[in-house]
Amino acid sequence: MFNAQPGPRHAGRSVSQLYHRVGVESQVVGDADAHRLVAMLFDGFFEALAQARGALINGQIESKGRAIARALGIVDEGLRAPLDLQAGGALAQDLRDLYAYVSVRLVQANLNNDEAALEECRRLMLPLHEAWAAIDPRAAVAA
Repeated sequence: MFNAQPGPRHAGRSVSQLYHRVGVESQVVGDADAHRLVAMLFDGFFEALAQARGALINGQIESKGRAIARALGIVDEGLRAPLDLQAGGALAQDLRDLYAYVSVRLVQANLNNDEAALEECRRLMLPLHEAWAAIDPRAAVAA
């Protein structure tokens, strides 16, 4: 599983530096459109989590299930599936493990109507979202 504590191979590096490294190695960051697509996936994930939480609080079980399924699809198909484990190295493997853990927690949140699990998923994914936004190639070009 994903180790939330930075390991020795990543000591002293910020999440944005690590994401930048994976982006360079996998040739994703060079393309602003690809960068924007990943940013949209993160936005969609957080929107789906918010919808799931609202539906859970309001007892709308069917809506909660649909929203969690959408978040799960974004993580599994949009974020985890395209990871290039060879080009991305250890960081890509760590991201894969994190995404797998988030997927498990989303399923558990759905099965158990667990708002805390939804919050855990949000908390785990937020630093990645912020790091991805920080390495926006359009911002670098504008500077």
